[in-house]
Amino acid sequence: MNQSQTKDQHNTHMAHTMPHEHKHPATGTTGSYAVYAMSGQSVEHDSHAGHAKSYTDHRGHEQMFRTRFWICLVLSIPVLLFSSTIQRWLDFRSPTIAGSEWIPFLFSLVIFGYGGVPFLQMAVPELRNRRPGMMTLITLAISIAFVYSLLAQLARLGEGFFWELVTLIDVMLLGHWLEMRSVRQASGALNELAKLMPDTAERLLPDGSSEVVPIAALQISDLVLVRPGASIPADGEVVEGESGVNEAMITGESRPVKKGPGAKVIAGTINGDSSLRVRVTATGDQTALAGIMRLVEQAQQSKSRTQVLADRAAGWLFYIALVIAALAAVGWSIAVGFNTEVLKRIVTVLVIACPHALGLAVPLVVAITTALGAKNGILVRDRLALEAARDIDVVVFDKTGTLTEGKFGVVDMVVTEGWDQGDALALAAAIEGDSEHLIAQAIRRAARERGLVLPPVSEFIALKGHGVQASFNNRLVYMGGPRLLEMLNLSLPAGLDAFARAAGEKAQSVIYLVVDRQVVATFAVADVVRPESKEAVRRLHAMGIKVAMLTGDSREVAQAVTAELGVDHVFAEVLPEHKVQKVADLQAQGKHVAMVGDGVNDAPALTQSDVGIAIGGGTDVAIESAGLILVKSNPLDVVKIIALSRASYRKMVQNLWWAAGYNIVALPLAAGVLAPWGILLSPAVGALFMSLSTVIVAINAQLLRSEHLSATISAD
Repeated sequence: MNQSQTKDQHNTHMAHTMPHEHKHPATGTTGSYAVYAMSGQSVEHDSHAGHAKSYTDHRGHEQMFRTRFWICLVLSIPVLLFSSTIQRWLDFRSPTIAGSEWIPFLFSLVIFGYGGVPFLQMAVPELRNRRPGMMTLITLAISIAFVYSLLAQLARLGEGFFWELVTLIDVMLLGHWLEMRSVRQASGALNELAKLMPDTAERLLPDGSSEVVPIAALQISDLVLVRPGASIPADGEVVEGESGVNEAMITGESRPVKKGPGAKVIAGTINGDSSLRVRVTATGDQTALAGIMRLVEQAQQSKSRTQVLADRAAGWLFYIALVIAALAAVGWSIAVGFNTEVLKRIVTVLVIACPHALGLAVPLVVAITTALGAKNGILVRDRLALEAARDIDVVVFDKTGTLTEGKFGVVDMVVTEGWDQGDALALAAAIEGDSEHLIAQAIRRAARERGLVLPPVSEFIALKGHGVQASFNNRLVYMGGPRLLEMLNLSLPAGLDAFARAAGEKAQSVIYLVVDRQVVATFAVADVVRPESKEAVRRLHAMGIKVAMLTGDSREVAQAVTAELGVDHVFAEVLPEHKVQKVADLQAQGKHVAMVGDGVNDAPALTQSDVGIAIGGGTDVAIESAGLILVKSNPLDVVKIIALSRASYRKMVQNLWWAAGYNIVALPLAAGVLAPWGILLSPAVGALFMSLSTVIVAINAQLLRSEHLSATISAD
């Protein structure tokens, strides 16, 4: 399925400011969490406070289910103790007291009213919309069990389904408690993000003084002082100061990121041990943090294909249970005549059809997956995209800014005898100190990264079309390319000449340092390949996935990057508007394609692809063309996406088989298909299997947190 088929949505700003309907992960019914259904409440997420309120509400619902579970569990003990079936199984007899035959009935009545009625209320929207689903089937099971048991007790028809009824309700309450806890933990990501924002900021005034103002009062271009250890109040650019900023909560980067004048900072990140003066560039809903919160919430509200399938399966199971019950009634009535045992058999079929394990199978995995992704800098805008990532055959990377850093850097250098590389680079950076040329910036950046001290130079002169000239220790020095050598009528020593030829074959720019008319150093400058790119390509190959690269650069430049990284296909000299066609061509070959780009020039290709991945979204997360967004510009995170997709899908399938397997086996047995061979599923055994399948599904979903996937996601 192409991403273009999932893009007809409101923009993220509208998604953030409009109230959202809440849908139960199991039913998909608006407002079907117990408290929502009973009170008709809705929660708006149009502010950070709204996110916190949503988190609090989820926690309140979780506590409600937890409380009801424990109370009902305690009240179930007398029902179990005075159940003749349990006594036979465990070979004991409960004490005989006056009215003991009424104990299971009375306690079951209380448990049904306290723990069971909420599920009946959650089924009302399904019945009203004539779309039976999970809650309808659960309601059918517990209602039939209760009504039959009531008649059995009052009309003396034999033992009712009292212990089966109470354990069924207990299991459902436990399942909803576990489900709500997982949802709350995933939603907790929003609350934790909201907590990152400080309440106030210290705004600097033109006269040099400062004032403490609420965050809402900040405006674009305001200058704020961020003291050591304080949270950065808004997205901005450092004007003065140098410090390490902890961005782990936003980008997943464990080490503090060095920030100096001109560096971008993100609202909610934590300043290190030095003060920073920051010019505000975005506030409120426009900050990266607010965008991330919108995406996390949007992902929690979207559904995967597997989740939709589970919802539909519950609706089908409702009708299947009714049909099997009807066939059992007809078959048994023909065989032995309609009697109490036949009625009990029909009720057994309807009771054990309860699909609570099916309801938990997918939502728990989805909630855990979303939380894992958000925690590791993978923002899931569309769960369909995450689910589709497991089938990817080819990953297409845009080169500039994705596989490369999108800026020139010194990739290699060589010096003549008697010169040290550090001294040569420092002198070159000093000569290029006043130039704004991209190559000059690359030289200065390389010197700065090495921590070199630049020597004093003077008499700087720009040699138009040839390079620059300056004076150093009364010596004439030059920096420039091949045309500089032509102007000075200089030839290269053998070692430098070989280096220059090799760099040229890689489509790298070659710059020379000349001192007293002697070439003393040669620098190779190119768009720097990210250090993670080669490892990302290697890991994708290990997963059986081909790698392609799209670029508008010349074929020589593209081939140089291809040779370094080992990509399988390269598309060079491609205009931005033609990138979409390259993706379509791969799809026409039957490939499932993931496109990885910056979300701006690559938007059409991202939309065309089966999975669009926008990289480097930390400062621009409102990207409509991508289903998945990476906070960091790290190609290795693409590997994490595919690993996460495969692991979560595997857990979903396992859970669906556990849940469906119970019904596939239990319903025919309960109906009596194998009765001629003496095999007949009793309500007690059916309830036991149902409980076991539910517990297995819940535990299996939680195992996603501790699978080998955790090591894969954490690895950089």
